[in-house]
Amino acid sequence: MTRALPWLILLLGLLQPLSGALAPVFDIGAPIGAATASTDAPEQPLPVFFSIWGVIFLAYAGFGLGGLLRPVDWFARVGVPMLFAGTANIIWMLSAQLIGLQPLNFLLLAPIFAAAWIAAARLDALRGTETGPVFQVADAASGLLAGWISVAAAISVPLTIRTFTNLGPTDFPWWMFWATVAVAALAAWLFAGRISRSLWFFAALGWGLTGIVLNNWLRTEMHGIALMAGAGTATILLLRVTRGAKRSKSAA
Repeated sequence: MTRALPWLILLLGLLQPLSGALAPVFDIGAPIGAATASTDAPEQPLPVFFSIWGVIFLAYAGFGLGGLLRPVDWFARVGVPMLFAGTANIIWMLSAQLIGLQPLNFLLLAPIFAAAWIAAARLDALRGTETGPVFQVADAASGLLAGWISVAAAISVPLTIRTFTNLGPTDFPWWMFWATVAVAALAAWLFAGRISRSLWFFAALGWGLTGIVLNNWLRTEMHGIALMAGAGTATILLLRVTRGAKRSKSAA
């Protein structure tokens, strides 16, 4: 398993984007973004912001390749949860396309979320003692995935609420927006305080929240929500930059 792990991580860097392209390429099921296609929903980023997945997949492949070219003794400790996260991500993408049941999709985010955060915590335990290229690309892969899955969980809350109600994308926009921001802010607080000092998490989180700002300013024209989203994004990022992060020893 230890010898095969870098190969498996590298393979996941290739299989994840291929899995996400299943519906549009082979005309099977619904495209993965169908549930969030309506840009009228105030909690959704502009579609172009979902391109961050490409960076995450590239970092995944880079982590696997780094483990092959420059083996490190801690690779399995971080690589195993990354393996679980990538595998769970494929299952989530296939479910989103072939089944398209929002409550199920929301539940399937949980194992990705947990595995990515565990990988980030384990990597942070090495911070200060490991500084090589494998560590850096692992930091990017785990941090970006942990941050973007936090965004995905946050914006999925209103989608799931609408599944169990008759609410449309523009019903109670402020409540839906604040539900999203509350989940994102809680994730940021927990990650910085208990999990990791990685700035990549906040790069992904800030990217997603910026997408919400621009979606509401340019598409929905809910300018009040756009301004509040911008203020919230700036506050979260400013607190991380100015106050740093500290992590409980139990998180490792």
